[in-house]
Amino acid sequence: MLPEIIPILEEPALTAKNTETALVIADIHLGIEWDLYRSGINLPSRMKERLDRILQYVQIVSPDRIVLLGDVKHNVPQVSWQEKDEIPHFLETLAGYAHVDIIPGNHDGGIEFLFSGQKDIKVHSARGAVLDGIGYFHGHTWPAPELLGASHVITAHNHPTVRFTDTLGYSIVEPAWIRTKFKAEILKERFGNLDFENRNYWADPEVFIMPAFNELCGGVPFNESTQEDLLGPVFSSGGIELENAEVYLLDGTRLGQIRNIRRLEHTKVRNKIDTRKRMNSKKSV
Repeated sequence: MLPEIIPILEEPALTAKNTETALVIADIHLGIEWDLYRSGINLPSRMKERLDRILQYVQIVSPDRIVLLGDVKHNVPQVSWQEKDEIPHFLETLAGYAHVDIIPGNHDGGIEFLFSGQKDIKVHSARGAVLDGIGYFHGHTWPAPELLGASHVITAHNHPTVRFTDTLGYSIVEPAWIRTKFKAEILKERFGNLDFENRNYWADPEVFIMPAFNELCGGVPFNESTQEDLLGPVFSSGGIELENAEVYLLDGTRLGQIRNIRRLEHTKVRNKIDTRKRMNSKKSV
């Protein structure tokens, strides 16, 4: 039986089910408020609200493990006082409900020093890990070769969104799920010693790109992006199939393939100066 990847409706989190159930969350960015404060934006910490929200998922899903898919913390390269204060409580609380697996992201340097070694928490390689037959990597590095033999790979890092823009140039941005594939020809250049003819090493996995859990992080509008706009080597190299990727909103709405979404009137990038010129010309008629 193949694993099941099931997004939680209306939430930036999913369950991955095989022989056990994993709750998967990416890009929590605890401590972002401190970074914003240093930039002149004063916001109270929302760690408690974020923890309570995840604990609601835990109550619904009853997971065997909780996979934190990178960028649990926010500040780099240092660890802020906010992170030192909040992250131990955050991680150790989750570990009281299920085993916690941290797949480190580019913001997670030093996270292994922020929790008790006695707790049921494991920090994996930054290149990812295969857990219960499912591959996980944050996305800021190339995946470990063993992930390519999994039937499903879950990644994050780019905070995928879709932007809708009206005829006046005003837009809204919605977080989105991306479902796609790797491009084997690109990966063969990187993993030259891997036997791509052997199903045990190359399973042509389905790839799921997760939206950011933290709404303050912003995101990348995939319907307006080329591979050069995306973050991480596997993305920017073209190792992810972009044009044929399927896009879903958090409420489950399937928008279709990116190459078709780009053609829609309300997903085109508009030049606001040109829009104003059109409006002025209409007024003069």
